Amino acid sequence: MNYPIFNSLVNQIEAELYKRNIKIETFKTWNENTINATGLELVIDIQDMSDYIKSVTLNFDWDKFREISLAKQLNGMKKHPLLIEKPLVPTSIKPTIDIEIAWIFDINKVEEIGDTKTGNYRLELASQWMENINQRVTHLFLTDNIITRWHVEVEGDLHGRYLSEMRLMSYFQYTFENLKSLNQIHQYINRKLQSLLLNTIKVIQVANETIPNAA
Repeated sequence: MNYPIFNSLVNQIEAELYKRNIKIETFKTWNENTINATGLELVIDIQDMSDYIKSVTLNFDWDKFREISLAKQLNGMKKHPLLIEKPLVPTSIKPTIDIEIAWIFDINKVEEIGDTKTGNYRLELASQWMENINQRVTHLFLTDNIITRWHVEVEGDLHGRYLSEMRLMSYFQYTFENLKSLNQIHQYINRKLQSLLLNTIKVIQVANETIPNAA
């Protein structure tokens, strides 16, 4: 399935990241025709910025119905492949893009601080870190109505329970309503990408400041 508008956004994002000298580990698009969905996954290498976070992932989610909605809204899109399909798929969905950011913690580095303790100390320490980070991040995103949660996996060994995976995840949604040209779309996504990258750095700074003080 063709998504020319979304593909133009992908190209714009790639160009902006290149201009900013962002170190990218992964940059790939995906299509799932069975659910009429597409998306972009990118992984940013930030190990030079943090001892505790090894990478950040950004996932941009899109679908056929949003593509159609935005194509109807933009000037010069009469020949868009999804608008000339017969029958035309009706849609009342607003043209919004969903973005998930995940800060992936380096569990080995996290465990080093508590490796001299026994029992569930490692899990308790990680819980304390997460609570401290939560307080700072909640304040950071207070005016943006952003959903943030932790994804963790817990395992156990002879010394007690510990986290085998730890990532902080935030969910953003941006609307393309009232934009009338691809140029306006590109300018808008550039501004939002800058905001996302700034938020990414702010959370890394919070982690750098918070985690060492939790031990």
